[in-house]
Amino acid sequence: MSTMTTDKTDTDSYPMAGQCPFGGDRIGGAFGSRPALENWYPHRLRVELLHHNGLAADPLGPDFDYATAFQTIDLDALKGDIKQFLTSSVAWWPSDYGNYGPQMIRMAWHSAGTYRIADGRGGAGTGMQRFAPISSWWDNGNTDKSRRLLQPIKHKYGNALSWADLMVLTGNCALEIMGLPTYGFAGGRLDAWEADDATYWGPEVVEMGSVSSFDEMVNRDKRWRGKNGASDYDLENPLAASHQALIYVNPEGPYANGDPQGSANDIRVTFTRMAMNNEETVALIAGGHAFGKSHGMTPAKEIGPPPEMAPMEAMGLGWHNPNGTGAGKDTMTNGIEGSWTPDPTQWDNAYLENLFKFDWEQTKSPAGALQWTPKDPNAPRTPDAHVAGQSHPLMMMTSDIALKVDPEYRKVCEKFLNDFDAFTQAFSKAWYKLTHRDMGPKHRYLGPEVTIEDGLLWQDPIPDAAYAPVGEAEVATLKQTILATGISVSDLAFTAFSAASTYRDSDKRGGANGGRLALAPQKDWAVNRRAAPVVEALRGVMAAFNDGRGDGKQVSLADLIVLAGCAAVEKAASDAGAATRVPFTPGRVDTTQDLTDVEMFTWLKPVVDGFRNYVDDGFSAMASRLSPEEMFLDKANLLTLTAPEWVVLTGGLRALNANHDGSNRGIFTDRVGVLTTDFFRALTDTNLVWEKADAAGTTFALKDRESGQAKFEATRNDLVFGSNAQLRNIADAYAGSDGQQRFVADFVRVWDKVMMLDRYDVKGHRRHGPMAA
Repeated sequence: MSTMTTDKTDTDSYPMAGQCPFGGDRIGGAFGSRPALENWYPHRLRVELLHHNGLAADPLGPDFDYATAFQTIDLDALKGDIKQFLTSSVAWWPSDYGNYGPQMIRMAWHSAGTYRIADGRGGAGTGMQRFAPISSWWDNGNTDKSRRLLQPIKHKYGNALSWADLMVLTGNCALEIMGLPTYGFAGGRLDAWEADDATYWGPEVVEMGSVSSFDEMVNRDKRWRGKNGASDYDLENPLAASHQALIYVNPEGPYANGDPQGSANDIRVTFTRMAMNNEETVALIAGGHAFGKSHGMTPAKEIGPPPEMAPMEAMGLGWHNPNGTGAGKDTMTNGIEGSWTPDPTQWDNAYLENLFKFDWEQTKSPAGALQWTPKDPNAPRTPDAHVAGQSHPLMMMTSDIALKVDPEYRKVCEKFLNDFDAFTQAFSKAWYKLTHRDMGPKHRYLGPEVTIEDGLLWQDPIPDAAYAPVGEAEVATLKQTILATGISVSDLAFTAFSAASTYRDSDKRGGANGGRLALAPQKDWAVNRRAAPVVEALRGVMAAFNDGRGDGKQVSLADLIVLAGCAAVEKAASDAGAATRVPFTPGRVDTTQDLTDVEMFTWLKPVVDGFRNYVDDGFSAMASRLSPEEMFLDKANLLTLTAPEWVVLTGGLRALNANHDGSNRGIFTDRVGVLTTDFFRALTDTNLVWEKADAAGTTFALKDRESGQAKFEATRNDLVFGSNAQLRNIADAYAGSDGQQRFVADFVRVWDKVMMLDRYDVKGHRRHGPMAA
């Protein structure tokens, strides 16, 4: 090889100093930069959200057992550490009145207060207050400081104490040191490890350029229908909060208009959506406002950005107030300034006494927020939170005056005003409900303070079994008896799935345990009507089995419904040439109608259930702005399904014909009741074309490409598995010649998972969390 001499030096082949080594001197984006997929195709079905907060995001790994770790904590010692901290002020964020208690109550309250009954999402259960968007809502101003103050205690106890548990326990300790006897505490909340990019918090859009002020972030115009106080006044489902970026309602009244009755109307809707009745609502507001103060010394426009938008050097802290020290007497939260009582760190009845004893007039805080002060100049005053010897007039918010103005709330207030013990008990129990509402059955509760009475209706109680569960021999006999009834495989599978699929992991409610499929309201839902005759037939099987047994073993209807489904799946698999055993874990117990809160269970009624190809007659995709397949994705998430689990479960249910009405929509087979892969084969068959059967595109006909002959009918809940790229590629894994055995094995595994979702009574079941199921 010859060498050549040129005028270039060796360095001429490299970029000039400061230039990018792979061409050009500008880099416009990197991994995760926008525009992203959601910007390119904003209407695509976001199937990847099913894998949100998975084990890959969890630094503790799949083998970490939080229940076991939590039980190693000396709860008395932990509470002692918390209570010592609560009265030990630090200079960088000094406590009001020398007591962090009120501040920590607010943190715990706002952590739990995002819960809503419509879909069970929100609540304190995963400590989501640590992440966007909740961490940076206007209503959570300075809760970042509360958590940062707790950091030393969290580090001391490490991973044996979740942030979610610590926040609630700190709220309890705060109440206790200020004189309230708390109703109890249960640990067992599992921390999330990433931000929530999936929960729907409302239709309002905020341009997140430099959002910091109340007016920029808090709005409500798109979530309400009708006028406040009118008969058609309605908040969009599944929302509970009256405004974007608030936990409950605007304390200044709707649109900050200072209207107490309008505020009461919003409070009633909001707290009802958070599963609270009138008495619980008054107890929570009056009890919470017995403590602490509101902060409003600085106009909102002067406050810095929230944590998620703060500069890097702020290290996750937001809402910087540039005035004075920015803390202590200069603290700014919601803009309202002052306290409700003369002794803001003591549990007493002064809040209600002052509210009703005095007439109140509107005024404004230093920050310009609307608030109320007593007309009587001789009314009690409240001490300054930081300057000894100074005092201020009492303060009420419009949302406080609302309790006095609204006739129903006023009745409750007067009851509590005349019976402080009743008020104390009501607030204690309502606080317990607020902070534990999303934890599910008591089997999930941990710690020595779980000494709460049985039968709290909001806990969906199930009695303890008074008999021994069936064993393997009895299970085998019962399977034969069930199949001998002549009930079809399709009907048995449909009924079992209908019982189990009410489960929602958001608040651990629903599921087959308890046998509530046979009780109101579930037995009367249109989507469950096909199950009614099956349930009655299984009652006969149960009676024949249980009557006259001398070995103490009994079978519950709840167990029998699930076992019937297992027997059906086994037969369907065998008929497909893939004999298999479907796992069955006995031990479910039948509850009673008296132990079933009909109103609260009505919220579990599906509007769209793609698994059973059901769409409620009243559902309008246009009015709701949602397609059936988006609701289907929502349901898959509530059942903790991954995308592959979602696909295989649906394919199996279609093979079994688990449609709510037994129709042939999505039943792409002439072998109904046989566990085949025919559903996936038809979805991916290039010889078939799909045509709308109605103008709205809700139903479809599958036709032979050449002859034009119609072969199958389908809905959007069927075609999504062929039209969505991620779902179609999973379907391909089962449609091929080697897919049958894999399909049966995977379907059986997912079927068992769904049947067991609510079995927290089984030792070790789902100890780590929903994604470990």
